[in-house]
Amino acid sequence: MSTHPLEDRPESWPVTVSADLTRTGWVVNLRQDMVMRPADPGGDGEEPFRRLVLEHPGAVIVLAVDDGERVLCLSQYRHAAGRRFVELPAGLLDGPAEEEPLDVAKRELREEALLEAEDWTHLGTTWSSPGISAEVMHLFLARGLSTADRGEFVLEHEEADMETFWAPFAELRAAVLDGRVADGPLVQAVLLAEAKRLVGNGAT
Repeated sequence: MSTHPLEDRPESWPVTVSADLTRTGWVVNLRQDMVMRPADPGGDGEEPFRRLVLEHPGAVIVLAVDDGERVLCLSQYRHAAGRRFVELPAGLLDGPAEEEPLDVAKRELREEALLEAEDWTHLGTTWSSPGISAEVMHLFLARGLSTADRGEFVLEHEEADMETFWAPFAELRAAVLDGRVADGPLVQAVLLAEAKRLVGNGAT
């Protein structure tokens, strides 16, 4: 049995130099940090080493499930991967600093899926790729769905080509497990909801 605490913890190593590599003003920026490893007790530590950091505002993902245990899914092209993915409604935390992830989730569900929800459950918060990216993803379960208006929001670019459809949760879970559906946030949301017995056969 492990005696190490099974818990992530905040920690910050000294940075001797930090420099922007790209700063475009659009969503993500790339910087280079020269990082120092804290010296071992009685040791001298190491020379600073180079690490790249992809700055990211964070994101929300919404697993919207109706009374028939169907999930609202999106089909969307992603240029970086060269694939069309089955995804969930999602969006960036790129608004006012005081805006909470849940507020963003509600807005994204309305804008992308034309839905609103009465019941919201936080499924978890995960780091997408902490070796290089600062992106934090907040995953939510939305229940008690009804139709909504997206207001003045206009779908553009890939979103303008986005398709929406409903998938039974059991079928979506099967597609996740056999690899037909591989969008990371969707996989996490589906498995977290099932593991917590919030959706699926074990729902309580």
